[in-house]
Amino acid sequence: MPTTVKIVEVGLRDGLQNERQIIPMEVKLSLLHRLEKSGLQVIELTGFVHPLWVPQLADAEKMLAAHKPKDGIHYPVLVPNQTGMERALAAGATEIALFTAASEAFNQKNINCSIEESLQRFVPVMEMARKHKMRVRGYVSTVLGCPIQGEVPLSAVVEVSERLHQLGCDEISLGDTIGVGTPLQAKQMLAAVAGSIPIKQLAVHFHDTRGQALANILACLELGVATVDSSVAGLGGCPYAPGATGNVATEDVAYMLAGMGIKTGVNLDALVAAGRFISGALGRSNGSAVGRAWG
Repeated sequence: MPTTVKIVEVGLRDGLQNERQIIPMEVKLSLLHRLEKSGLQVIELTGFVHPLWVPQLADAEKMLAAHKPKDGIHYPVLVPNQTGMERALAAGATEIALFTAASEAFNQKNINCSIEESLQRFVPVMEMARKHKMRVRGYVSTVLGCPIQGEVPLSAVVEVSERLHQLGCDEISLGDTIGVGTPLQAKQMLAAVAGSIPIKQLAVHFHDTRGQALANILACLELGVATVDSSVAGLGGCPYAPGATGNVATEDVAYMLAGMGIKTGVNLDALVAAGRFISGALGRSNGSAVGRAWG
């Protein structure tokens, strides 16, 4: 078990991108400020994807222009290709995240290209990142199942993860995009990937569709993973995975880790307040068990 875990907050990007109503930038900035006060070390800020794909992120440049970074906090932004990278650099981004999938069918549906084509798109992006000394995170989606093709071979997860590592990604996040995995499956998947990539460079990213996310995280902690992705108030989903619910809630992850004596640097009261704020702004009840229990 790690003694300290880094929580990567993905609510502003991965969480809000699935919302149908366009969230005003003022609301996003207000949520960001609340998250910053909670002690989180990494907050994924936005994504430089085409606005026709994800209208919710059409204000990416404005978000970076309006945001004042806080010392000690990392603010990665998602980029899909060289065009997105050029936009991110022009806007002043200092860290980026790339994304692909272990499922060919999902990759075609999600970004209209094969896995190999997506990896080739990353080559010039990585060259630009190295030139600007930027930290790069790589996402691998559908590591435990795909809404289109069903089962995803473990060998595919390992191969895609290795390719991202070879390209130069500093950290690789393994995502159960549709929330179908169970603890033993999660542990076996992580062990397989960790066979060729140092565990310190791996993160886990679980959706809570079937209530397995915390159990899956615990199983992976037992292998030594020390980076966990989560979304405030359990925001999220996937526009290309019908029925998949949100990411595991950051409040629930922080509560579990605190109860286990694992340090995160997060103030749970401030985190719950942030979750309550965005839930109210979206007109819905808080998606975290801890947030509901806090009243």
